[in-house]
Amino acid sequence: MASQADAKTKYILITGAGGFIGKELAASLLEAEPNAHLVLADVFEPPVPSSKDRVLSIKADLTDPSSVTTLLSSQTWSACYLLHGIMSGGAEANLDLGLRVNVDSHRLILDYLRNHQPGVVVIFPSSLAIYGPPETPNEVISEKTTPIPQSSYGAEKLIIETLVNDYSRRGLINGRVVRLPTVIVRPGAPSAAASSFASGIVREPLKGEKSILPVPKDLEMWVCSPKTVVKNLVAIKDVPKEKFGVNRGRVVNLPGQTVKVGQILDALEAVGGQEALALVEEKRDPKIEAIVASWPARFNISVARTLGMSEDISLTEEVQSFARSVKA
Repeated sequence: MASQADAKTKYILITGAGGFIGKELAASLLEAEPNAHLVLADVFEPPVPSSKDRVLSIKADLTDPSSVTTLLSSQTWSACYLLHGIMSGGAEANLDLGLRVNVDSHRLILDYLRNHQPGVVVIFPSSLAIYGPPETPNEVISEKTTPIPQSSYGAEKLIIETLVNDYSRRGLINGRVVRLPTVIVRPGAPSAAASSFASGIVREPLKGEKSILPVPKDLEMWVCSPKTVVKNLVAIKDVPKEKFGVNRGRVVNLPGQTVKVGQILDALEAVGGQEALALVEEKRDPKIEAIVASWPARFNISVARTLGMSEDISLTEEVQSFARSVKA
């Protein structure tokens, strides 16, 4: 790969590219951007999509300043997606690790970019975990709602949101903060996210395996399909910065839908039948329930609509889509 981007070629960085969203994002960017070359970075060497001639996969410790400098100095970036991080359950279990990965490593990257490549587009996927529980059961959350995170993960995300907004205000970077819903159904192994069960109660039963439901069925969640999240991550890169406005910063709550956990099980039964549903065992976990129940479940997505973000497919459609992928 060339050391400098020419007039036609775009160089895009994805950190945390070994995760599911990172892999799907890489494939989508290659399809949407014929002139894009990707650098994929993670703590292990990320898998490379089919367009190998336009992809470089790198193992990098992003908590190490020298590794960050080596990685970021290799190109002039068109855009940088900062997807790496310790998930909610992991960050709650290990405060120091969460701070090192979710705060310190992001600060290293942002400071290198503002000093060496000012004005670069930076996309930071944040989370609904930056909010606290709604004051009333039916409260609708917006970008103007005061964040009061009830987990270390949410607090760490909010810290980086603040930096991205401030650096963008100063013209040091061109940042975009996208607050993601809980993404279901994620393939692969269960993650350290407190919300991992939301995918697990669909994924494992459709593969003929048992799964644990650690929260009550009437718990409400704000969720979105992986396909829609990735589509919006690709689109947000090219939204003109002027469209974000001045008063709300560079923040947008991505579209999703409010569902009860019981509705996820209903979709599982509709697609996989009683046999699949019987593989879900209810076993309450107060720690997981406390974290997930602190997240709001209703969002005003008018800002997302203004920015051209896509709305989600139905829950049953998403479970059907995952079932087809399992069979394939």
